Amino acid sequence: MSYRKVNYEDVDQVSSAMHFLSDPLETEQVGVTVARCDPGWKSQPHDHADNEHEEVYVLIEGEATVVVDDDPVRMETGDALWIPPESTRQIRNGDEESAFVLVSAPGIADEDDVDGEWLLSGFAG
Repeated sequence: MSYRKVNYEDVDQVSSAMHFLSDPLETEQVGVTVARCDPGWKSQPHDHADNEHEEVYVLIEGEATVVVDDDPVRMETGDALWIPPESTRQIRNGDEESAFVLVSAPGIADEDDVDGEWLLSGFAG
């Protein structure tokens, strides 16, 4: 089979909001999480300096604030936010439920890098 499919609602919730999809999808180079945030929910402040993963947070429902290095960034449905690995980030949900798709991946190497990192050459998207 050349693909894998999972419904996030079939994946156990962690921290009362997060559905981590990378394990059931058996991804190798990308992390995908769906976060359904109850009113007033807050994630733990964290960074990804150790694994050098950048992240993109896409708010697909509701409104919320993502605090990046102590800078509150207001998010509305449809907004996407890129966060570098070394920055501390925290989701702070407002008075209504919100939903995010969180995508993380290691940095993309240039074509001269031979460490086995991702290459961008030929990338059409």
